[in-house]
Amino acid sequence: MTEITKVEFFKHNIDEEDIRRAGDILRSVFLTTGSAVAEFEQVFSEYTGIPHAVGLTSCTAALHLSLLAGSIGGGDEVITTPLSFCATSNSVIHAGARPVFVDVERKTGNIDASLIEAALTEKTKAIMPVHLYGQMCDMKAIRDIADRHNLLVIEDAAHAIEARRDGVRVGELGDAACYSFYATKNITSGEGGAVCTRNKDMDEAFRMLRLHGIDKSAIDRYTRRYQHWDMPVLGWKYNMDNIHASLLIGQLRRIDELWGRRSRLWEIYEEGLSGTKGVELLDTVSGARHACHLFTVLVDPQRRDAILWELQVRGVGVAVNYRPIHLLSYYRKTYGYREGDYPVAEQIGGRTISLPLYPKMTDDEACFVIKVLKEVLNG
Repeated sequence: MTEITKVEFFKHNIDEEDIRRAGDILRSVFLTTGSAVAEFEQVFSEYTGIPHAVGLTSCTAALHLSLLAGSIGGGDEVITTPLSFCATSNSVIHAGARPVFVDVERKTGNIDASLIEAALTEKTKAIMPVHLYGQMCDMKAIRDIADRHNLLVIEDAAHAIEARRDGVRVGELGDAACYSFYATKNITSGEGGAVCTRNKDMDEAFRMLRLHGIDKSAIDRYTRRYQHWDMPVLGWKYNMDNIHASLLIGQLRRIDELWGRRSRLWEIYEEGLSGTKGVELLDTVSGARHACHLFTVLVDPQRRDAILWELQVRGVGVAVNYRPIHLLSYYRKTYGYREGDYPVAEQIGGRTISLPLYPKMTDDEACFVIKVLKEVLNG
């Protein structure tokens, strides 16, 4: 058996067939939004069970356009979580609204639905939950709150394409669900995203807003008799192209196989680290299907960075997901946030380390990570 000396934090799942498909696009005439994007959107819609899927350049774009399509802007407020990547709340600011944070559940890191109503004001127009690390929030409770207060629900599902909870899939109870295909996501095109909705009017708005607000795409203008176009609204440059779409189609068709492999590695981590002194694991909701996107451990906050650095020295790739958004410099300066404002998010953010987790990892590599972590903790 080959001795393991290094485990990368992440390796993508793009295979030779995906590369061949992308090569076919590069050898073709049409590179931008066209037939491959349409095929991806159809396959993605079929997988998610949501009738309208729109390919975009990022999950950030999906979140932003969901707010714009929901007529959310200046003077409005959007409830969201401080424990996420900054893109979540940044998208609210891009739309001209204000993000209002609600603390998270201690056991899962997801937004605490029981705290949402206390944060509502007459300016609140939407709730933007994040399915952190791949585990769905309590969407039934969130949908109930939204219905009682006439609010939109925009799901940040960047981590959670495959997730389910309480008999509900991602996007099933939201007005829009937003997905990421960034380099480290469960399926990837390097950069990319999508938004799904059951609302036909929102779908039409997404398709216009993703391309400057003009009413005809390049494929409409140049693959048939030329048609003049108009720009009824001000939009953005957020359209997915055929090259990125071609990389996603095959991965999407084997997504459950990829999830199954990550789930097996997740089990190895849980079994190997359960009861380990100095390590705490977040909970998985009983009966839920976790997307197994990020496996995080909680360690002593006084030692977290030292442990992080020592893991790197010993050949284990690591990350921190996440430093609480409200403590980032921009948010402190702009909104006056301070330490102690969202204590649970701060506790998790100050203790968390993300370990390698991806289908190309072997069982032996997962065991190596466990062995090194235990050595570092006892060092």
